[in-house]
Amino acid sequence: MDFKLKKEEKLTSRTAINLLFNDGRSLMAFPLRAAYRQRPRGDQPVHFLISIPKKRIRRAVDRVTLRRRVREAYRLTRREFLLDPIAGRDCGVDIAFVYLDKTIAPYSVIHEKMISLLSRIAQLAAEQPDMSCHETDS
Repeated sequence: MDFKLKKEEKLTSRTAINLLFNDGRSLMAFPLRAAYRQRPRGDQPVHFLISIPKKRIRRAVDRVTLRRRVREAYRLTRREFLLDPIAGRDCGVDIAFVYLDKTIAPYSVIHEKMISLLSRIAQLAAEQPDMSCHETDS
């Protein structure tokens, strides 16, 4: 299995990010919140973004540590809990992970919460019809 995260999987488009936070849905598994939105499937089935707010974690070293932990938890769990369940669909998913706590959580907690979020997102995406991702954005 290929566990690499490619640059194309990152969510970088300002338009897509604005749509995600304005029109997307949100799930929480403290200390993480995931905002997600279905979209027409493009080159990648899932695009992701990780945000560690400076307002909550003041030291840059701690923000980098948390960003690495969240990215690693996503990298190791995405195939089993997200990509495989939505594999046969015409829709893709944009996801933003936002860290909410003011303290640095251990990797084991982040990994456990990541599994919870990804499995719930996959379940909700599977329940929605494929037509919902082809709606015109207004």
